Amino acid sequence: MSVYTRVSDSEITALLADYPLGAFQSLHGIAQGITNSNYFLNTDTGSYVLTVFETLGAEELPFFLNLTRHLSANGVACPAPVARKDGALVSTLAGKPACIVERLAGADTACPTPAQCKSAGAMLAKMHLAGSSFGETMSNPRHAAWWTAAAAQLLPHLDSGEAALLQDEISFQAAHPDTALPHGIIHADLFKDNVLLDGSRVAGFIDFYYACNGSFVYDIAIAINDWARTAGNSIDHVLRQAFLDGYQSVRRLTPEEQGYLPTACRAGCLRFWVSRLLDYHFPAEGEMTFIKDPNAFRDLLLAYRGG
Repeated sequence: MSVYTRVSDSEITALLADYPLGAFQSLHGIAQGITNSNYFLNTDTGSYVLTVFETLGAEELPFFLNLTRHLSANGVACPAPVARKDGALVSTLAGKPACIVERLAGADTACPTPAQCKSAGAMLAKMHLAGSSFGETMSNPRHAAWWTAAAAQLLPHLDSGEAALLQDEISFQAAHPDTALPHGIIHADLFKDNVLLDGSRVAGFIDFYYACNGSFVYDIAIAINDWARTAGNSIDHVLRQAFLDGYQSVRRLTPEEQGYLPTACRAGCLRFWVSRLLDYHFPAEGEMTFIKDPNAFRDLLLAYRGG
């Protein structure tokens, strides 16, 4: 979450006229994250989150908003979108598509406990199962084809060692696809800052705007790479096991998934190393932005590869 698009009081007041949310009180920008402009929105009926989309078009948003509405209705802790008075879920603000969703209680954590990891794993499994009854699909926009194309853009900006590592890992992943593994709707970005916690309980998954169809084990790997990553960019095996225990308390991994998990963890590193390299070398202009360190996932990838 970041703020690239500044919204005036008059613009938000006009937007709220289309919603059954009462009168505008305040709007506060959220600095964390890197993709969309996000605000805490307060009205006289409650507190919400306003998102202005910087890259997604209005025609792309129904999938994500319908998904969170479906998941919320099926017992997954996530913010349901607020419908306009005309029933639509997408609005236009400052010339860009926008939406308003429920603001959930709880807060994220930078240092999860094993109990929190276990709860997050269990909720992810619950989300995977609930997604099986969602009737829409979305191909993964940031997987093999994307990181292969991005590499061509990045290679001139990398030193020889990083360039060789990037090319070799892309080749490895191409030779070990996950297409035959159990798959369905995945979050694809379940980092710690995308989970709100109330003690050890998951209060909500947020930021579903990378959700898509993919292998469940890849989704698990992305989460483990953040939830169990140490300050030195290695894996804390107690936290890793707690996450997996939580997941398997709801949905058991197949033997094939268990065998593929190390490869999936490398794929998760590749995906976020590449995206952070793009943000670092080709930053977007924003009023409040936060560019994350790409070296964290490079170093974790090296650890998985054995150095």
